[in-house]
Amino acid sequence: MGDHTGPMKRPNIPLDRVDLVSGPVFIATMLWEAKVLRDRPQRELGDLDDWTKDELADPSLPGDELVPVGFERRDTAASLTMLVGNVAVTAAYAGIYGRLHRFLYKHRVAKLGTRPVAGWITAMVLWDFLYYWSHRWQHESRILWANHVTHHSSEHYNLSTALRQPWSGYLTSWVFLPMPLLGVPLHRTARAGQLNLLYQYWIHTEAISRLDPASEAVLNTPSHHRVHHGANPQYLDKNYAGILIVWDKVFGTFEPEVRRVKYGLTKNIKTFNPMRIGYHEMADIVRDATRAKGWRNKLGHIFRRPGWQPTVVEPPEIYDVEAKASA
Repeated sequence: MGDHTGPMKRPNIPLDRVDLVSGPVFIATMLWEAKVLRDRPQRELGDLDDWTKDELADPSLPGDELVPVGFERRDTAASLTMLVGNVAVTAAYAGIYGRLHRFLYKHRVAKLGTRPVAGWITAMVLWDFLYYWSHRWQHESRILWANHVTHHSSEHYNLSTALRQPWSGYLTSWVFLPMPLLGVPLHRTARAGQLNLLYQYWIHTEAISRLDPASEAVLNTPSHHRVHHGANPQYLDKNYAGILIVWDKVFGTFEPEVRRVKYGLTKNIKTFNPMRIGYHEMADIVRDATRAKGWRNKLGHIFRRPGWQPTVVEPPEIYDVEAKASA
């Protein structure tokens, strides 16, 4: 989900009826998907590991048809474990977020979400817009990426991957605080987040190739979201949408699926350990910031883009004075 969030992270939340129905639906659809994919030719995991950057990016090369990676038992178990942890962590800070939301709503500067029908539409569109920016910023700042990297850590792409949710969602909850300030009450904010998240569940699949052109033009689809999970060079940091892919088209981050997707991270962590999946990037940030020299570099390892490294200043060239004098 986007992590998304990433997006199983939403602001308030005792479990409600929709959540209780979602569990059986998740199980049933994953079983259906596993059966569908079992009956199709499947790729070997790691089949693209030896491809060069040019081979991963060149759509004219053979092998662009959708061939699924399928399920792997330990990978699916890890994803489900991450979901359980996400629900627990989210519930732990839901009360704090709820109080903050109500405080801001009391001091709102508009009433965009108060009308019966228009309020729901506003809440859905506003949440989707803010989700785009939350998702994008999680790819652009390392401390936020430490939350979202969990969702990208699987080298598989199936409905269980959608449930591989992070345990540090409190790092990004602030992005949605404009909703109460603009007059969206807590119950509508929560429902908008819930429905947005549930929409993103079904797009995590290789059982569906592409939808009709009209849907592909407006909505986030399995094809668009496969791109987002790709480590191919031209797929990195693309297609952040929750429901409406139009945000990516408006803000210049859209990329169509034209090359077979290499799922996972640019450097995969090769583990099914939930603690490592959830916190490996946090540990790496602490290590890099501790070792870095100077506060600017330390802060750079925390807040700048994932993969950022301090600029290495080459020492001035030392000339051989005697050789130069004899020339």
